[in-house]
Amino acid sequence: MPFDVARVRGLTPAIGDGWVHLDAPTGAQCPEQVALTMGTAVRAPISPPGEAFPASQRAEVIEDAARQAVADLVGADPRGVVLGPGREVLIGRLATALAPSWQLGDQIVLSRLDDVANVAPWRGAAEARGIGVRWAEIEIETCELPEWQYEQLLGGGSVRLVAVTAGSEHVGTRPDVARIAQRAHRANALVVVDGYAAAACGPLRMNELGADVLVLTASAWGGPQCGALVFADPGLLDRLPSCSLDPLATGPERLEVGPHCYPLLAGLVASVDYLSTLDDEAQGERPDRLATSMRSVGQYQSELMEKLIYELKFVPRITIVGDPSGGVPALSFTHDGRKSQDVAAYLADRGVCAVADMGDHGVLEHLGSGEVGGVVRIGLAHYTTTSEIDQLARALNEMV
Repeated sequence: MPFDVARVRGLTPAIGDGWVHLDAPTGAQCPEQVALTMGTAVRAPISPPGEAFPASQRAEVIEDAARQAVADLVGADPRGVVLGPGREVLIGRLATALAPSWQLGDQIVLSRLDDVANVAPWRGAAEARGIGVRWAEIEIETCELPEWQYEQLLGGGSVRLVAVTAGSEHVGTRPDVARIAQRAHRANALVVVDGYAAAACGPLRMNELGADVLVLTASAWGGPQCGALVFADPGLLDRLPSCSLDPLATGPERLEVGPHCYPLLAGLVASVDYLSTLDDEAQGERPDRLATSMRSVGQYQSELMEKLIYELKFVPRITIVGDPSGGVPALSFTHDGRKSQDVAAYLADRGVCAVADMGDHGVLEHLGSGEVGGVVRIGLAHYTTTSEIDQLARALNEMV
């Protein structure tokens, strides 16, 4: 049965505002069940866990449910799920925890493809410890990240960590993370994968990626502004320095600072449940429903991306950055004659939400996008339709 996008749109009333929401790379719109769940949690009595009364027990239930939901989403052990704010904060905590074990002469490997969130914390930690940073380069024409270069990057020195994205929300490229992880593990390097964009558009499994740590942010698929670090080996958490305010903290709590925002965690659980319902034929336990639904989402968005790329290729003066085909459902384009802010403002006047990016950081800076007036970023969500892509193409074709 084809993906029922009309039914999915009915689950997200926020998109009924009359706008075409093609700004998914900055976060998908919140489904109704997520908003209702968070509202209910805000109104319910909740106290810090560990006490005998119901309000405290409710917090424990929500926390456990959040760890299990994330584990179900990516095929992990809930004992290895660290909960917290978005990926910037969580990656920063992880870098702070790992850095004390790095010694003079060690190296880390970062990628030019990655968002600054998976670059800046590692660079800062490396500079603080006085260790070297090696860079995996992208092919400028396609924005591909060749995995073969990691053979050389991982040789000739002690590489302690490889950080790489599972899919770029800026240019759509999806590198071969599994092959990169295989090479990294042969060199005894830890692999940290940023799953921000990839987790929202298809099945993402820890064992298939080969990730030691997977970083997730729920807002990417319509959840609240919170995220998780998922450890393939939960035992690693007890070998890392603790940043918890609780001196007796064990397991994931060692990387969790202060009390959680329990309404957000309740929303996180609801958002994973929402993902499991995107295919109304999905059956079985939640991991099975997630696998079925996310495969349907991936196929549907892949077809939409083909249409989007095809339509944009025929728009005068528009150039797509790289080759986003076969990647995550996101791309950037430039306009020969207009700055990105002007193009995004023009689209907004015609009811289309698109993101203007000046290209002054991350992969776009490396590509020199700032020198041509920046880029316009487009991303597809579960609720995007072919007619919305047609509306974007018409608006761009009418632009003088």
